[in-house]
Amino acid sequence: MMKIRILVIGHLKESYWKAAESEYLKRLLPYAEVYIEEVDDLPAPQNASSKEETMIKEKEGEKVLSKIKPSDFVCTLDLKQKEPTSEEFSMELLKMLERGGSSLTFVIGGSLGLGENIKKRANASMSISKLTFTHQMTRVILLEQIYRGFRIARHEPYHK
Repeated sequence: MMKIRILVIGHLKESYWKAAESEYLKRLLPYAEVYIEEVDDLPAPQNASSKEETMIKEKEGEKVLSKIKPSDFVCTLDLKQKEPTSEEFSMELLKMLERGGSSLTFVIGGSLGLGENIKKRANASMSISKLTFTHQMTRVILLEQIYRGFRIARHEPYHK
């Protein structure tokens, strides 16, 4: 059975996001074991300097890295990377699962994004959109795209 872990900096608080997440996790059951692992985010002062933001991202990154084994295949979500179509995402998802030995870890950053320490550890990186979303929204969008990706790969109706 394929395993996909989504490591997220920050927590879901709103019930509507929890309901959406739960729905996609249920839909994904026939395709893979998908689970979310949350890492506490650090408070970011409203007027944080660039140096302070970098320090926060690096500390959050250390928390994430402590949960990643050297053998894990890691894909980060990063606004600065290529934005695939759903069909391209589907193909890339299967390739990453193959390279990861049927196991894949996605990493979603917190409100400030990802630290360089996480970016350097990643085996792959992509953007879900050039638009900026909250990390709560991003995890639901990622789950939906993973579901869509499996449906596309199996030539099952859904993505039109």
